[in-house]
Amino acid sequence: MAEGPLAGLTFSAKDLYGVPGWPLRGSSRAVLPEVGDSPLVARLLGLGATLLGKTHLHEVALGITGANAFGGTRNPLDPARVAGGSSGGAAVSVATGEVDFALGTDTGGSIRVPAAWCGVVGFKPTKGNTAWPTEGVLPLSDTCDHTGPLARDVRGVARVHSALSGEAVTPREWAGVRVGVWDVSAWVTPDVWAVVEADAARLAALGARVTKVSFPDVMDAYTPIVLSEAAAVHARALTSEAPGFIAATEANLRAGAALSEADVAAARARREAYRTRLEALFSEVDVLLGPAVPDVAPRFEQEEVSVAEGALPVRRAVLRITAQWSLLGAPTLCLPRPLGALSVGVQLVAPWGQDVALLGWGLD
Repeated sequence: MAEGPLAGLTFSAKDLYGVPGWPLRGSSRAVLPEVGDSPLVARLLGLGATLLGKTHLHEVALGITGANAFGGTRNPLDPARVAGGSSGGAAVSVATGEVDFALGTDTGGSIRVPAAWCGVVGFKPTKGNTAWPTEGVLPLSDTCDHTGPLARDVRGVARVHSALSGEAVTPREWAGVRVGVWDVSAWVTPDVWAVVEADAARLAALGARVTKVSFPDVMDAYTPIVLSEAAAVHARALTSEAPGFIAATEANLRAGAALSEADVAAARARREAYRTRLEALFSEVDVLLGPAVPDVAPRFEQEEVSVAEGALPVRRAVLRITAQWSLLGAPTLCLPRPLGALSVGVQLVAPWGQDVALLGWGLD
């Protein structure tokens, strides 16, 4: 029997992770770049956890609904709805009790979105956190890629993080903590915003100093960076007569390949400006609270989400409230919240390197 701090726990790995003896398909029919074995998977096995299988995803992780060459992943709360992406299978494997925790990746919300829609917890560590390496994982965007876990509760996520990092995670009190409520009420439905306000009220009752704050849409930086880097990853497939991607993936990759160096350089400059703005915001607050998704999970045929300010394409509506923290690399914890028979979620965002504190607040 395996020994170690994770002995007895089972996990799944998103099918972007290189695992010896297991194929890596990225839920795609395209020919993918080769990656080595994942040191993160090897470390978890060495800590006593048991890998049970790999999970479905949005094709090559380039999307948030779960669309791919083999059919989308169904939401366990309502099979007519998407599970989310790109780590949809990871979220489902946890939500259905198949595994104790799952490995996902997050380039713009790909852990947090399916966690919110499937009713589980998702954690995106600080970019570059050595406990969560990205080596041995099929890349999408080196700038924004993160690895991280999903589990049924924060305690499960904290246990895995503690085993990997050697840092103990303990509950942290909210008294005196400066909480900035990210005011994007126009970007979500009234029901979702009511969930955020209920969380803010609860934290205020626990002694937190709650104020409303603003932070902009970053898609003008995020999109060119991610699409250009993704196109470079899949350049070989794009040059073949039949690349093998589904139409939406191929269109996004070709849009990235068409970007000029000047386009990408301008996007990187905007990213630095956004980072400076976030640094200034974190001098005023200790943690941010905001929504994780704009509405409950859409149905498979649904193309738009109707939020307070109007109707938007699903991808756009979702990414503008999750991409910030992948683009800028700040640690983010998604906590599910029920909404009727379905699930949404809230995000807690902490300054860079404050991963343990963030998980401690989640354990409150």
